[in-house]
Amino acid sequence: MRPIFCLLVSSLLLPLLLRADDGYRLWLRYDPIPDASLRQAYTGAISEIVIPENPRPLVASARDELVAGLRGLLGADIPVVTKATRDNALILGIPRDPWIAAVVNEADLREAGVEGYVLRRIAHEGGHRTLIVANRDSGLLYGAFALLRHLQSHQSLDNLNVISAPKIQRRLLNHWDDMNRHVERGYAGFSLWEWFYLPEIRDPRYRDYARALASIGLNGTVITNVNANAQILTAPYLAKVAALAQEFRPWGVRIYLTARFSAPIEIGGLKTADPLDPAVAAWWQGKVAEIYRTIPDFGGFLVKANSEGQPGPQDYKRTHADGANMLADAVQPYNGIVMWRAFVYSPDNNDDRVKQAVTEFAPLDGKFRQNVIVQIKNGPLDFMPREPFSPLFGAMPNTRLAAELQITQEYLGQSIDLAFLAPMWREVLDADTYANGKGTTIASIVDGSAKLQHPSVIAGVANTGTDRNWTGHLLAQANWYAFGRLAWDHQLSSEKIADEWTRLTFGHDDTAVSTINKMLLGSRETVVNYSMPLGLTHIMAEGHHYGPGPWVDKLGRADWTSVYYHKADEKGLGFDRTATGSNALAQYAPEWQKLWGNVETCPENLLLWFHHVSWDHKMKSGRTLWDELCLRYQQGVDEVRALRRDWDSLKGRIDEERFTHVAQRLARQEKEAINWRDSCLLYFQQFSKRPLPTGVEPATHPLEHYKQILRNMPGF
Repeated sequence: MRPIFCLLVSSLLLPLLLRADDGYRLWLRYDPIPDASLRQAYTGAISEIVIPENPRPLVASARDELVAGLRGLLGADIPVVTKATRDNALILGIPRDPWIAAVVNEADLREAGVEGYVLRRIAHEGGHRTLIVANRDSGLLYGAFALLRHLQSHQSLDNLNVISAPKIQRRLLNHWDDMNRHVERGYAGFSLWEWFYLPEIRDPRYRDYARALASIGLNGTVITNVNANAQILTAPYLAKVAALAQEFRPWGVRIYLTARFSAPIEIGGLKTADPLDPAVAAWWQGKVAEIYRTIPDFGGFLVKANSEGQPGPQDYKRTHADGANMLADAVQPYNGIVMWRAFVYSPDNNDDRVKQAVTEFAPLDGKFRQNVIVQIKNGPLDFMPREPFSPLFGAMPNTRLAAELQITQEYLGQSIDLAFLAPMWREVLDADTYANGKGTTIASIVDGSAKLQHPSVIAGVANTGTDRNWTGHLLAQANWYAFGRLAWDHQLSSEKIADEWTRLTFGHDDTAVSTINKMLLGSRETVVNYSMPLGLTHIMAEGHHYGPGPWVDKLGRADWTSVYYHKADEKGLGFDRTATGSNALAQYAPEWQKLWGNVETCPENLLLWFHHVSWDHKMKSGRTLWDELCLRYQQGVDEVRALRRDWDSLKGRIDEERFTHVAQRLARQEKEAINWRDSCLLYFQQFSKRPLPTGVEPATHPLEHYKQILRNMPGF
């Protein structure tokens, strides 16, 4: 009878699993486990939740999450007690609890560290207990989420024995949110922060946001745009920020703010913002003291200075180190940090733009305070679909460095195109800088292990907004999730992260899981193929960055144009960055110079980044560069069509609301992939003067048609 019973229960639960779902719950869905035997096994293994009496806020959050999660997954209310009274109790504890030493040794606790946790199933007095043990309350919270993730993934509790600790100390989202609630490079609605209503009126979504961050191990958020507004530092707005901090604090999330360098002038009444002026330093010290009186756990400042028109120390003939150190001295008494962005390029510097960060920052190595972290974008240009890692990671051995990754898809189709970015970030984190010899990966530099430097920081430019599903594209939630998981453990594989997210978000139907995983894992390469293959970069439309624009040639500065980067002519295509060109290659270690500097050994996915290549150059496939380029664009289109077929095969396995949402975006993505292919090939064909190879679909319109598409698009 048992198989029939299980089948009956599963059939009754199926409508629940396929009910309309708008995506608001993210990966924290806690729907009933459909397998009755597994549900029964879990229920038998967790009889009660043991929490200390009068728990502190983070432990209370862990309790509430366990209660809600277990109720949803098991369909039963698990009692909460302050002392174990039954076999199979689930117990949360910290080292000072007397029973812990008997079951969790000091080596385990050292491995768990400040924020990590131990999950363990143990034998106890003829029965069993499940333990969540941590050195700090934050570890208990992260451990609670990890245990629920374990149950959501349908893994056995029998041999549970996990020790996990974050490899990076400060794991932050960076919001590019303006105070008028516009989100720069935001594609999921307006900013979450309702400044007009704060501090008195607080959207429940603030709690849900902080809870989502905690669930993937993120412990900080910069809530304002790097193109900063000094008003955020005034007393009325600090009171609003304090209200948000109060909502985030029970989830272990600290608030950071962007600091506008000219704030002493704009809101302080000074005539200068010179970082070496004692009055300016005193003003910042007073402002920081005010902030910490209002927000005692304030994390520190993120600063964009002397870049894209933002004010900075160079306005006063001072260095980035002068500016950063002045702010660092102000926050140091409170254990605050300053994250100083290295995204700089000067209108007065006519050198190759990708060289300018090293040019400006490398000479300052060792001159920054210990609580200054230079924050570096993953590549030397600007979050392109593919570019080599930034050479600055290997050029500052005596400076603390943070990686800045972009979760929002500014150059990868925004909220329309599917592009799972974990493989892209793995390329960066795994890249070897050779700074301290072979094996000095960017991950080891960022987490502090290569140079024994702390604090360690990683930041992700957020893709959240007021859209009901948080990220605009439902599948873009996977990028938010992936960033958090990699920030916690940068050794996790893209495959594991994709599988986790898919199961947590869409359930355990084998066909659905394998299909969605395949879609996710190949999607970023698909976007590269139909937009900027073979090392092409920065050939998107002007201003909004959505869609193709290889013809863009007349803007305020040369390095904003596309022709600056692709340099197409009758001889060939690509930017020569070797010794015969801009010599940007010289900023990398000799090992990379040798590999990338030779057109025959340079990986083809970076070929046109480093070389101006003849149209007739023979590629590894045996085809000419022109034919290979055309076929890559066609391959991208074909891959989007395969994505559509894969998703369509899941109809009936995914609830109709989410199925339709994704299906509509994939249909639009195919249209955009065709626009990319036709636009770029028609444009480059003017220079190559070669026919399309067999297998490439000809454009249905002349080039001018494609030039007009995005110019006339409503909303841009």
